[in-house]
Amino acid sequence: MTLLDRLNVYEKLMRLDKPIGILLLLWPTLWGLWLSTAGQPNWVIVWIFVLGTVLMRSAGCVINDYVDRDIDPHVARTQNRPLAAGLVSKEEALALAATLALLAFLMILPLNRLTLMLSVVALVLAATYPFTKRFFALPQAYLGVAFGFGIPMAYAAQIGFVPPIAWMLLGANVFWAIAYDTQYAMVDREDDMKIGIKTSALTFGKYDVAAVMACYGIMLAILAWVGVAARLRWPYYLGLVLAAGLMAYHFSLIRNRDRERCFKAFLHNNWVGAAIFAGIALDFLLRR
Repeated sequence: MTLLDRLNVYEKLMRLDKPIGILLLLWPTLWGLWLSTAGQPNWVIVWIFVLGTVLMRSAGCVINDYVDRDIDPHVARTQNRPLAAGLVSKEEALALAATLALLAFLMILPLNRLTLMLSVVALVLAATYPFTKRFFALPQAYLGVAFGFGIPMAYAAQIGFVPPIAWMLLGANVFWAIAYDTQYAMVDREDDMKIGIKTSALTFGKYDVAAVMACYGIMLAILAWVGVAARLRWPYYLGLVLAAGLMAYHFSLIRNRDRERCFKAFLHNNWVGAAIFAGIALDFLLRR
């Protein structure tokens, strides 16, 4: 295998060719960065978090594939992943994950002590998430905490402490993650049932579509509370209304549980995160 071939394999192992995970991790972090500073974040910190998000999501993908290396060959959607296909050794994967995590940690070294401490928690969450699929009926909730932990870190980095509103934002992200990752799990329902791993799609059963929409509703309710607590104005709520419209579209995609349409709904959640961020950013921009 040439060097270029090896790099292409590493790119697939880190899922850089599928940026949806980066975006779903990045949007909540940007919510926190903007809300914690009333729309005037430190741009050095913003870039540290953006690059750190890419690195940690990549490390998380490698860890996930390492943990699932004996499961992925039995799932149609994952059987061609580099580890499952034998294109990368276990040792290579672990070395790559460690290198990515180390680079992410080095990037946040200039930040304050609280942010560094929270980064350790974020690393533990990312590293342990793949194991929750073995015993926890709702691993998507754990994923929501892991994917949303950039929120308290953003507050810590920008203002030196983590107020209650940051934890409310994290809670909203947990319900969002349950919603979009249940859509993702609906694609693999039959394979997951055969190999015996836990997913929200299996846990919710015939109520999966209702559960997705309920989680969307709870997410929006929490975000509305955040808007009141932060004294946000109409652009923010317009963003929430737009997000609600997108969620209604997702219902039209998933209600018949067609695999391709469920996956399309999952991917489309990028626009939900973007709509909410646009509302936050526009709210503060119009105040200047």
